[in-house]
Amino acid sequence: MNQLRLGIPKGSLQEATLQLFARAGWRISVNSRSYYPSIDDSEMHCTMIRAQEMARYVESGALDAGITGKDWILETGSSVVEVAELVYAKQRLARVRWVLAVPEDAPIRSVKDLEGKVIATEVVRLTQDYLARHGVKARVEFSWGATEVKVPQLADAIVEVTETGASLRAHHLRIVDTVLESATTFIANRAAWEDSWKREKVSNLVLLLQGAISAYNKVGLMLNVRREDLPGVLAVLPALKNPTISALSDPEWVAVNTIVDEEVVRQIIPRLKGAKAQGIVEYPLNKIVP
Repeated sequence: MNQLRLGIPKGSLQEATLQLFARAGWRISVNSRSYYPSIDDSEMHCTMIRAQEMARYVESGALDAGITGKDWILETGSSVVEVAELVYAKQRLARVRWVLAVPEDAPIRSVKDLEGKVIATEVVRLTQDYLARHGVKARVEFSWGATEVKVPQLADAIVEVTETGASLRAHHLRIVDTVLESATTFIANRAAWEDSWKREKVSNLVLLLQGAISAYNKVGLMLNVRREDLPGVLAVLPALKNPTISALSDPEWVAVNTIVDEEVVRQIIPRLKGAKAQGIVEYPLNKIVP
């Protein structure tokens, strides 16, 4: 039987990834004692791998496909097919940044001030490439974690990943520059991508994962309104494109169906009621597939 060997990122992306798969229609059950979670799809076999290593295993063919960051593809120099960006991170739907940071009171104001200094980071190659682009020579040391605490005693600066910058501020660090912006990426082994069955399986999986991401923070709205009051209701409604308007059994009434950002619903519903809409229903969305 055909089977896709899929790498699921272990660590900071793990929970967000499992939630995304659930919204897309796949249930993955993780046993803390096993690196092989079960999935309710007999055509897939999952392995938990740290995002930092994922691209190497996909390149070698140990895995057919996997999810990792663009940053780790570049850091490991892996040759893989980048099938699609999946823009989500640990805390929110966003890209992450690798930033150059220094203590708040440090005199360093730009990368040029790091000439001859020491930089601690997990992404040694990316940092060396960044320094080379700016013509700066500095010593880049690999950090095994807790990078924020290594300045100023063990290093003059760090290159660290951040979503919001909150952790850096909590450690009294100041961002000097962005080294790289990175997004979660679905990757495939080159030979696997040439296999027609595996390519179709991956493409269908990515389609539904992207649909689940598109549906995050959005809800559906259904309502009824008299035809004569429809212009006032439409003036209230934002929409992805145009609302769907359907005739009801009573020719004087229509049904309106649309999708809106969840954060604006609390403002929209009272305005819809004021525009004489009735039977307003808000419902959750799992996927939006264009």
